[in-house]
Amino acid sequence: MIKLAERMSRLGTETAFEVLAKAKALEAQGKEIIHLEIGEPDFDTPRNVIDATIKAMQSSQTHYSPAAGVPALRKILAEDMSKRRNIKIEPNQVVVTPGGKPIMFFTILALVNESDEVMYPNPGFPIYESVIDFVGAKSVPYQLREEKEFRFDVEELLSLITDKTKLIILNSPQNPTGGILTKEDLEVVAKVALEKDIYILSDEIYINIIYEGEHQTIAAIPGMQERTIILDGFSKTYAMTGWRLGYGAMPQDLAEKVTQLQINSNSCTCTFAQYGAMEAITGQQDDVVHMVSEFKKRRDVIVDGLNRIEGISCLRPHGAFYVFPNVKELGMDGKEFSNFLLEKYGVAALSGTAFGKYGDGYLRFSYANSVKNIEKALDRIEQAVKAI
Repeated sequence: MIKLAERMSRLGTETAFEVLAKAKALEAQGKEIIHLEIGEPDFDTPRNVIDATIKAMQSSQTHYSPAAGVPALRKILAEDMSKRRNIKIEPNQVVVTPGGKPIMFFTILALVNESDEVMYPNPGFPIYESVIDFVGAKSVPYQLREEKEFRFDVEELLSLITDKTKLIILNSPQNPTGGILTKEDLEVVAKVALEKDIYILSDEIYINIIYEGEHQTIAAIPGMQERTIILDGFSKTYAMTGWRLGYGAMPQDLAEKVTQLQINSNSCTCTFAQYGAMEAITGQQDDVVHMVSEFKKRRDVIVDGLNRIEGISCLRPHGAFYVFPNVKELGMDGKEFSNFLLEKYGVAALSGTAFGKYGDGYLRFSYANSVKNIEKALDRIEQAVKAI
């Protein structure tokens, strides 16, 4: 038996991959599974991005790149982020990483000591809590409430802030709820961050998948860009999950330290993939527009369908590609019901508790699947509810 370091006992996981593996095992046994568990667009990477990457490989862009990213890409990203968020970002503030998760990991490693506290949304992306715990800091969840369209209660959030609060993590649009924070929400966080010298990690990976309203970033509030780390990437917007391409924008002195962490772990991000990323940002956006339009249609199908099932209620999310229905009236907890759906009815979903304790009594469905399959899944869910 290997004697692991104690910190390994504090490292969490991402349940979506565990459920995916279980679903694949059932498929291997011949069972038809409708996949609504994984947070991955079911569209292909745009052809122009693939072609640009192939061209880069053929042009010998297959060696190390600078640790913070190819300079031309950092410039493009800085310009794009500045335009989308109405702020000024310089290329030396941008670090390109293999996926968005390293920005979470590196930010927390660079800023947070063991005695510090980090606040994070719950229900929320499970890796937030995992990394906070891993570094030995105290993880402090703030609840996203259904009655507020999965936004936080202002007084409740403020009551959790102490003199040890070093970092607050925001995510909008949100995984798993699809909720969106308002400018008023962000102004509350900004005020306390400025007063108490707190940094913000703003996870904006779903910035381009919004159906109503406009994206708001806390970095645009006066005084906040100097203490905000913006996380973004290519996985969701451009259906590039397997490419492992993410990036962050942050104060320059922090960007230098994050680059140092990159050198100590990954060396750099895949060079030829970065050339594909340049095309993704600067090339045609028709594929993105089409994908978001399709997601909106699917959102309406799944929300309307779930609300027709007795015992289930579901808010209509304004962003991302998830719904987070309330199943408390079914008399079966979320984890038990999600297992029942998968094993007996062939619908793969996640229990709300996969996203934290405040997810109890909910499920998460990803509607990154065809309308035909979503409608088939809804029929099966209704059959499962009647069978309870």
